[in-house]
Formats: sequence, C-alpha cells, structure tokens
Amino acid sequence: MTEKSNDVQAIGELAAATRKIKAELGKIIVGQERVIDEFLVALLAGGHVLLIGVPGLAKTLMISSLAQALDLKFSRIQFTPDLMPSDITGTEILEEDRTTGKRVFRFIKGPVFCNILLADEINRTPPKTQAALLQSMQEHEVSTGDKTFKLDMPFFVLATQNPIEQEGTYPLPEAQLDRFMLNIYIDYPSEEEELDIVRFTTGAREPVIDKVLTSERIVELQGLVRRIPASDYIIQYAVNLVRNSRPESTDLEYVKRWVRWGAGPRASQFLIMGAKTVAALDGRLSPSAGDIRSIALPVLRHRIITSFTADAEGITTDKIIERLLADIKPPVE
Repeated sequence: MTEKSNDVQAIGELAAATRKIKAELGKIIVGQERVIDEFLVALLAGGHVLLIGVPGLAKTLMISSLAQALDLKFSRIQFTPDLMPSDITGTEILEEDRTTGKRVFRFIKGPVFCNILLADEINRTPPKTQAALLQSMQEHEVSTGDKTFKLDMPFFVLATQNPIEQEGTYPLPEAQLDRFMLNIYIDYPSEEEELDIVRFTTGAREPVIDKVLTSERIVELQGLVRRIPASDYIIQYAVNLVRNSRPESTDLEYVKRWVRWGAGPRASQFLIMGAKTVAALDGRLSPSAGDIRSIALPVLRHRIITSFTADAEGITTDKIIERLLADIKPPVE
C-alpha cells in the first residue's frame, strides 16, 4: 500500500473518529459544536488556543472532557498575581544522595509537563510568569539551569480570559498573543440548550466518556495533516487576506482608517494549517477557499490591532475581518 493510499485511509478514519469524539463530548457538554470543532482544529494543527468567555460556560469541563476522550494527560493552572514561573515549569530541590552522601539538585517537574494544559485566566498573572509558557508553547521544552527537558507530545495549551473583569489584569503582549493559533469566543447557550444544561446537571446522571484516540495516534494524525497538499491558489488566497489586513500593504481605505497593525506571516501559516485540518476532519484530501474562510475569524481576530478611529466608531476586529472576507476574493484556480 502506497503512502498516499495510507493517507486516504487515515483521513477517512480521522473523520469517523471526529464524529465519535463529538458524540462522547455530547454526553457531558450541551451545544458548543463550533468551539469543539475549533479545539480539534488547533490540536491536530499543532497550535494553541486562547479561549475568551464569561464564567460558568463549562470551559474547564469541556477541556477536561476532551482530554478524557483523547486519553491525554490533563493539567490545570489557576493563574493568580502571586504565581511564579517555577509554579508552571517546575523547580530544583537540593537533596542528599544516600549512597554517596553528596548533595545534588533534582528537578521536580511542574504541571506544564502534560499533554493538555488549561491556563485558567492567564491575564491575571504578571508578564514574567506569562512568559514561562512561551518556550513550552513554541519549542515544546523547558530549560532550567543547564538542562533542557522535552515535553511529551502532543502538547496543547488552552488559555482562558474573562472578558468582563479587567481590573488587576496584565494584558498579554502581542508577541505572546501571536503564539496562539486560534482566539475563540465562547458565547451564552441558546434557551433550548440552557434548559438541557439545567436538566442534565441537576439530576443523578453520571455519564462516562469513552477513549477514542491515543496520544501516539494524535501525533501521527498531526503528521498526516501536514502532508495534505494545499494548492498554490489556496496559499495565495491566505496570503492575500493577511497582507490586506496591513494598512501599508493594501488599497482598502477602511483598513488604512481602522487598522493600526495588521496580521503577520504566522497568520498565513495558521490559515493554511487550519484549512488543511478542517478538510481532514471532514474527510477531504485537500483544503478549499471555504476552509480558509471558515477559520479566518479565530486566526485573525487577535492579530489585528485597531486604531483609535476604529475604537471611537465601535468597529471591532471581527467586523474588519468580515469586510476583508467579503472584499478579497479567492484567486482563480
């Protein structure tokens, strides 16, 4: 069997596994299908997620349930103003070697040594502690002293922010925001969904989530997503969208008026990786322009910095991205 036919079979299996994962999460989580889809896109594309939503929308439950369905080690860190970098990465302790009597340092691994890390309210801790996650997110390793420890793969960070309370918070700098593949907004449930939530969570029901994938299989699927070919016109479309988000690279007057800084090259990379993953989760062998459009909002919304004019006129980044999607047409295939 050739590698291509193996990939075709694996994509079919991935599409089936995706349906099963959603069914398992449906035992616990009511609604939020879009959010779950975007979680899976980021995980299989090897990215990280910044999740923004008010308290009480089951963010932690959703993430821990996903870890159960994927048989991954899950850790949760509550970010607070007094959290130290060593509380995330780990610390060295001095202990005596019983055989030699010598004192040696031993590294005690912190909660970052996991597969899925929930960084809860990441903007409530100072920049020095926020930066402790940077190396882990980008290089998938932790350095302490003269030693470097590799993290287990896959490694997936989901950081949450509360959009209501901004008092006493430390906004993430743009360089760190850019390391998150997706910025996902989680909204209130519909009335029907809220009725189901109250009905299910106040009864005696204790659903059990079955394991669908393993960590080894997820790493294989991440490699599969990278092997999916993207045609030149799809890559050109992603680059056109990103370049037109920059005031100095576009002829669009509203971008020059409303945008202070546009998205960087990493946005183009994530648009293509996201589109490839959307196609794979749907059982298709190549991404389309529609896949780029479906993932554009969460990829771009935290990479476009609005101007004072936009803020004064009530123009959000989502509105700018929606206009870009309407004005920038895919190149002819």
